[in-house]
Amino acid sequence: MTVLKRDDKILAYHDRSDGGLFVTVAEMAFAGHCGVQLQLESNSNAAALLFNEELGAMVQVRQQDVDNVAQLFSQRGVRAVAIGRPIADRRLIIRVGDTVALNESTTDLHRAWSETSFHMQSLRDNPECAQEQFDAVLDARDPGLSVNLTFKPEEDIAAPYIATGVKPKVAILREQGVNSQAEMAAVFSRAGFTSIDVHMTDLISGRRTLEEFKGVVACGGFSYGDVLGAGEGWAKSILFHSATRDRFAAFFHRNDTFALGVCNGCQMMAALKSIIPGTDHWPRFIRNRSEQFEARFSMVEVLGSSSILFADMAGSRLPIAVSHGEGRAEFLNEAHQDSCMSQVALRFIDNDGRISEQYPYNPNGSPMGITAVSSLNGRVTAMMPHPERVFRAVQNSWYPNRVDEYSGWMRIFRNARKWVG
Repeated sequence: MTVLKRDDKILAYHDRSDGGLFVTVAEMAFAGHCGVQLQLESNSNAAALLFNEELGAMVQVRQQDVDNVAQLFSQRGVRAVAIGRPIADRRLIIRVGDTVALNESTTDLHRAWSETSFHMQSLRDNPECAQEQFDAVLDARDPGLSVNLTFKPEEDIAAPYIATGVKPKVAILREQGVNSQAEMAAVFSRAGFTSIDVHMTDLISGRRTLEEFKGVVACGGFSYGDVLGAGEGWAKSILFHSATRDRFAAFFHRNDTFALGVCNGCQMMAALKSIIPGTDHWPRFIRNRSEQFEARFSMVEVLGSSSILFADMAGSRLPIAVSHGEGRAEFLNEAHQDSCMSQVALRFIDNDGRISEQYPYNPNGSPMGITAVSSLNGRVTAMMPHPERVFRAVQNSWYPNRVDEYSGWMRIFRNARKWVG
């Protein structure tokens, strides 16, 4: 498999396990938003072939690669047989010889496959969200994920600044339980910064100061074990420590600095709005409408805002990693929400590109799909999804065919380097 993957011979793979070949193929069709036609030999034991759960796998390869791939498996003592092909019509068709043994809509099969989970979710979680997700399964015309960018992801706008040899310092800020600092440090380093690991105890004790940094990034993960309001607790460790509060306030008031908060860091930044200029109407971030921790790959749209990180990205639509239990934006009142709309940098959309408040397209239930906000001057951005976890194309669970190393999310970190100059 390693050789086939290296040579770009494998288009899709699924191991055969519970439910056998039939369930394996059905699940691949669900994920691929397509149909499948299988052709079994007339003298085969169709039931045994379709439902046995012995070791095996289904792989999808290009038509011109079938013989070559089968030969490679044979050389390693593994029997490989071509038994089907994908079809545009969303149906699962199984032929045994000249007889059509099954011809079912994959939408109907997906509904049956999801029904048990739906009933369990209805009892355990928010039943409205459970129903919305179940209804989404029935949308036979769902186009799936997509990438539509208004910029060229391969263009390295930070390159001229990196070429100077100057590497501005950015504090990769973490607290007990945070676990995304490695990815964050990696992407800022690739964008031309010197990433420095800074724990809150370093700042509170005075071992480090914010004066040495151009950027501060509050990382996500599971701060304080991800208990309710963990990000707000993080903020209070700053607000209730006068010296640390003053240092952060001074940092935010400098005109040569930027700040980013992601996930727990987003909740933390929102709770610091009393010391961040131009954030009076920011929301707080509370428990997801689904009443569950959400780990998904969700579609978002970049809006025109003052955020320096999203410069020249407005109108772009692409998926991003989501991983939070408290990501729902809650505003003080409707007037605050209306006033904040011009500061919204990112919002959840459905697979047709429409603003969504429906689960699971909007995994936390934020009004108008809001999932990132910026200060009025654009130097402070708080976002709930994780761009640092998907800045390389290979980190994405799905990405369109391309040869570029980076996904569109690399742009926000390059924007930061360009802005610093």
